[in-house]
Amino acid sequence: MKTLKCDLCDHEAQGETFEDWMNALKPHYGAAHADVMQDSSKTQADMENWMADNKARFDAA
Repeated sequence: MKTLKCDLCDHEAQGETFEDWMNALKPHYGAAHADVMQDSSKTQADMENWMADNKARFDAA
């Protein structure tokens, strides 16, 4: 089980896999960072970059 902080604040989420961690982080992101989740200027490429960056953080932990 890995514990990583949110990429935007100090909230921590845990997961056995990156997908588990990401799913554990979703409720926090939706509540604390709703503006980021609903930002219509974000593209598919932005989402893919977020996934790649955070998977690298998870794998390195």
